[in-house]
Amino acid sequence: MYIVFGLTILFGPVFCGWVCPLGTVQELFGKIGNKIFGKRYNTFVPYKLDRVLRYLRYVVMALVLYNTAISAQLVFQTYDPYYALFNMFTSDVAITAYLILAVVLVLSLVMERPFCKYACPYGALLGIFNLFRIFRIYRKKESCIDCGRCDKSCPMNIKVSGKTAIRNHQCISCLKCSSELACPREDTVIFVAGPVKRDSVAGTVKDDSAVGEVRGELK
Repeated sequence: MYIVFGLTILFGPVFCGWVCPLGTVQELFGKIGNKIFGKRYNTFVPYKLDRVLRYLRYVVMALVLYNTAISAQLVFQTYDPYYALFNMFTSDVAITAYLILAVVLVLSLVMERPFCKYACPYGALLGIFNLFRIFRIYRKKESCIDCGRCDKSCPMNIKVSGKTAIRNHQCISCLKCSSELACPREDTVIFVAGPVKRDSVAGTVKDDSAVGEVRGELK
C-alpha cells in the first residue's frame, strides 16, 4: 500500500495504468468490442453526460469510506467486481459482486474501462494525486500539429490536445498518448518532472508522409 501511494505521488496512478488486473481484463474485452464496433467503439456515451458520470466514482468512494467507518467492515467487498474476478472459485463472493462484474465486462465491449471511469473508489482516491504529482504528461504547443492522435489513444477519453499539462483526475499514466507511442512528433507529448521550458527545441516528425494521413483518419 505504501509503495503504491509513493509511486502515485511521483508518477500518478501507475497502479491503474500498469498493474491493476481488472483494468487489464477490461482492456481485453475492449479489444473485442473495438473489432465489433470499429470507430464507434468508446463513443456511445455523449461527451456532456460522460463528464458528469466521471464523478460517480467519488460518490462510491465516499459511501465506501462512510459505511466502512460506521460498520468496521469492508462493505464494498459485497459489490466489488475486482474481488469477484479473483475469488470466483471460492464461496466468499456475493452474487451482487458477480452481477456487477458481468455488467462491467459487457460495458467493456462498448467503452474503455467503464469501471475505472465511473465506479472504482480506489482509482478515485489515486486520481486525486494527479493534482500535485511530481512527474506528469506535458504537451508542447510549439511542436504540436493538432492531429488529435493523443486524444484518440487515451483510454480515459482525456482531451490531451487541449492541454499543456495533464492534471485530469482520470489520467492513469498509461503513456499511450505520448510521443513514444501515439504522437507522430518526437518530444512533443512527454512525461517529465516540473514545467517544460517554452524555448525547448521543437520535435521532428517521425514520418512526414504520415502526418496528413493521421489528420485524415481522425476527421
